[in-house]
Amino acid sequence: MKNLEQLFEHQLKDLFSAENQLLDALSKMADKATDSNLKKAFEDHLEETKVQKKRIEEICKEFNLSPSGEKCKAMEGLIKEAQDFMEEVEDEDVLNAGLIAEAQRVEHYEISGYGTAIRYAKELGHKDVAKKLQETLDEEYAADNKLNKLAESRLNKSAMA
Repeated sequence: MKNLEQLFEHQLKDLFSAENQLLDALSKMADKATDSNLKKAFEDHLEETKVQKKRIEEICKEFNLSPSGEKCKAMEGLIKEAQDFMEEVEDEDVLNAGLIAEAQRVEHYEISGYGTAIRYAKELGHKDVAKKLQETLDEEYAADNKLNKLAESRLNKSAMA
């Protein structure tokens, strides 16, 4: 990479890969969750993730850029950790609390990535693209907040017993 534009394109591809990997992971997390509200939160975010992936595809099309070709190793690692956790946990309440923790790690990674991409887009003068990316960032914050509320309201307390 030789300039900010190329770095921005790299970020878009990385985010696309992250969203793509997350589609399968969210489905598995929804299947594993035993709390109905947590299951619904994962299912809702799965649908949002499909839209987010499509949004990145549309942005890449504007730049005549193929979104594929990158493998987001960070997301791969976060998903692997979540899969390992799901295989190791024995208690249903601990499972639900832990699924929230694993999902929030993913959300925080995405929040960081989208924040960076928005900053680059603005600096490069891509205001419309920055707005589209901001939509996704807002959705990621909302998903994180929803998970926080579920954890704080009862799921972490249930895991303490």
